[in-house]
Amino acid sequence: MKRVLIISYYWPPTGGSGVQRWVKFAKYLPEEGWQPVIYTPENPEQLAKDTSLEAEVPEETEVIKTHIIEPYELYKKVLRKSGHSKEAVEVNPVNAQHKSFLQKAAMWVRGNFFRPDPRCLWIRPSVRFLKKYLAEHPVDLIVSTGPPQSMHLIGLRLARETGLPWIADFRDPWTRIFYFKHLQMTKATERWHEKMEKKVLDEASAVVAVSPLVQQEFQAMTDTPVELITNGFDECDFEGSECTEAYGGPENNFTITHTGLFAADGNPTVLWDVLSEKCAKDEQFRKLLKIKLIGKNDEQIIKALEDRGLKDMLEDMGYQPHSAAVQEQRTASVLILPLRKEPEYKAVLPGKLFEYLASFRPVLGIGQTDGAMAMILNETKTGKVIDWEDKEGISEYIEKCWKMHLEGRLTTVGADISRFTRRSTTRQMAGLFDRLTSHP
Repeated sequence: MKRVLIISYYWPPTGGSGVQRWVKFAKYLPEEGWQPVIYTPENPEQLAKDTSLEAEVPEETEVIKTHIIEPYELYKKVLRKSGHSKEAVEVNPVNAQHKSFLQKAAMWVRGNFFRPDPRCLWIRPSVRFLKKYLAEHPVDLIVSTGPPQSMHLIGLRLARETGLPWIADFRDPWTRIFYFKHLQMTKATERWHEKMEKKVLDEASAVVAVSPLVQQEFQAMTDTPVELITNGFDECDFEGSECTEAYGGPENNFTITHTGLFAADGNPTVLWDVLSEKCAKDEQFRKLLKIKLIGKNDEQIIKALEDRGLKDMLEDMGYQPHSAAVQEQRTASVLILPLRKEPEYKAVLPGKLFEYLASFRPVLGIGQTDGAMAMILNETKTGKVIDWEDKEGISEYIEKCWKMHLEGRLTTVGADISRFTRRSTTRQMAGLFDRLTSHP
């Protein structure tokens, strides 16, 4: 069996969206003839912890860890002592929302002194450690996955040192990620990022993007082949959990569910207005409406719901193990997926979109109607993306789902989503591994 070294900052028991992609690849790569070797920090920052994900990793998977030094813990301690809320510290770090002077100062330091990100202090010791490790435990291929983009700089230097083929897997863009412009960088720092991004794209044996629009952006910047391998869903996660199919009827709640991180710059205030106004006009709707939030939520999300009289309908469940989040998705009436109000989000395909698809519940996306997420929902006929400010469009979609709920026929069962299974995407990735090692 061939061996692949995977350099990833996120690994169980860390929870959240960043860890899912390579946990699932590691789970299924042995079926394709590849043994994963994971390199990850032993003491990473953990906004969420999910020990259930450790069961996803095959016992034979080799996981090697080294200590990382990073400034986030100091940053969070300073903010907490200065009176900032937990949400301001953990959920809302880099975006267009209002910042205190201390937050702005910390952002400037982070943007200009920690390049490309606060994990940069791990680059040099990791290259030194891995070079020695690989001399004693050879592999056939290197993969780096980011963000954080420091992982790609480890891959870049290690590939130079060893001559091994190397894949740069981008779960999000680099200089075109939505928060890049909010980092208060000097022009010199911006040029440094552009230069390093170009080096990674040019020197990698192959680049992988998770969205077709990001793939196009990267391919326009380099001659290196840029492959599209999206995120996906694991069929095993949905076995044995309740599939409500055409769940509904006037005796059941009409449940609108969101799972994952819910940041203030993705607050769908127009949706909340629509729900509030319908509650005022329709007593049956008011009695049956439930709004479930599963994950870390910005305090502004909760306040917006309370301000519109929706507090009694709200169930804020906080972060839940992945298996519990899947079950909540499957028992929802409508799954909502608001994108952040940033133009760069047009190219983004959120990882949880694919698990939403596998839940066979209608998906209400809120964002650019010509973006990557809209393309997938239109192709699969599993939902619709409506602009943030399109109150009439949002109202019509909620009304349509409500009527279908009362009639007991609210479902997307039958949609063709087979190409998004984790086994399918792993076969794509393994095929790329085989091509690179057969013709390095």
